[in-house]
Amino acid sequence: MSSALEKLRRHDLRTPIRPEDTAKLEMGDVVYLSGTLFTGREGFYRRLLDEGHPLPHGVDISQINVNFHSSPAVEEIRPPSADGSDPGEYRISAVTGTASFRFAKWMPRLLGEFGVKCIIGKSGLSSEIYKAHFVPNGATYLLLMGYGLGAMYGQAIRRVRQVVWRQELGLAQAMWILDVENFGPLIVDCDHQGNSLFEKLNKQVDERLAAAYEGLPELTLKRLGEVTRYEDEILS
Repeated sequence: MSSALEKLRRHDLRTPIRPEDTAKLEMGDVVYLSGTLFTGREGFYRRLLDEGHPLPHGVDISQINVNFHSSPAVEEIRPPSADGSDPGEYRISAVTGTASFRFAKWMPRLLGEFGVKCIIGKSGLSSEIYKAHFVPNGATYLLLMGYGLGAMYGQAIRRVRQVVWRQELGLAQAMWILDVENFGPLIVDCDHQGNSLFEKLNKQVDERLAAAYEGLPELTLKRLGEVTRYEDEILS
C-alpha cells in the first residue's frame, strides 16, 4: 500500500481546516490530519440539529470543524466524575468509519450553520450533495481506506479530549472529541466541481459488468438469490 500511496499527492493538514486548505485538494489526493476532530452519528445529529440541544460550554464545532462518521472501539479506564469536572480516561485501540449516506440529510446544516469544513467516513456522499452543499461552503469529504486498517487509524489517536452527551446517548452515539496526529491515509472524494471519486469508480465497475455476465448459464440456485442480469448488481 505504501508504494501506491507514494504516487499520489500528499497533504499534511492541521485542524481547524481553513478554506485555503480545502482549495488545494484534488480528487484522489491523500490527506493526513493532525489536531482535533469530533465524531458524529445519528444520535448526535438528532440531539443537536433536530432537537436543538445546545452543546456544552466551551465546545465550539466551528473551531474543530472536522467531523468523523465513526463509533470508536473504546475501553473505559476511568469513568467521568458525576459533576463533569473529570472527563474520565479512555483507551481507543481501533477506529473505522461508518457509511455516510445515512447522515446526508444533516449535512446542509452541519456545513452551513456550524462551519464544518471536512467530513470523514466510508463510501462518500452523492455528487448532488457535494455540488449543493460542500462546494458552496468550501468543504471536502475524505474517505478511509477500508476495512482491516482500524488499528492503524487508532494509533493516530493521541487522547480523548472530551466525551459529549455520554449519559444521554451512550458510548457509541456520543460526540467524541479526539486529538490526533498524522491521522490517515485519507482519500479526497470530491473535487471543486462536486464530482465524486467513489461514484466515478463505481461507474467504471458497472460498465464492465455487462461483459462479465455475457454467456453465463441459467443459475440452478436462483431461488437463493443469484442473478443473471448484470443490472441487478449495479450500484446506484
